[in-house]
Amino acid sequence: MNALTRFDTAALNRALVGFDRIFDNFESRFANQINQNYPPYNIVKINDNLYSVTVAVAGFGKDDVTVSVDQDQLIITGKKPGDADETEYLHRGLAFREFERRFTLAEHMEVLSAEMKDGLLTVQIERKIPEAMKPKTIAIEYKA
Repeated sequence: MNALTRFDTAALNRALVGFDRIFDNFESRFANQINQNYPPYNIVKINDNLYSVTVAVAGFGKDDVTVSVDQDQLIITGKKPGDADETEYLHRGLAFREFERRFTLAEHMEVLSAEMKDGLLTVQIERKIPEAMKPKTIAIEYKA
């Protein structure tokens, strides 16, 4: 029902020198998010500067999950070590497949910590605006 319509950015790339990477980046990120629902996750805004991303990683151990930051991308990867599981399942409802979930971070976002508890991986992210970019009030001098 939701079909991705590809927008031809070639004409814009010719007119806007140096912006071609932005369009390619946007298209690849948007296309990769469609129909990707494993593993499920929540994003919570705790306050104006603090966020929490919680990913359901049931069945994965601490050593099976990797949290990394690459430029403006938070990347959470889960890989199960190859095991010789010869179990015959009558019903297999729990997915233990490998995954990679990417989240685009806004400017000045810093990953503070990652914690795994009860099959949930929680990553704390904080917006840390540099002092030079914060609004400041200029004192007004009064001369008589």
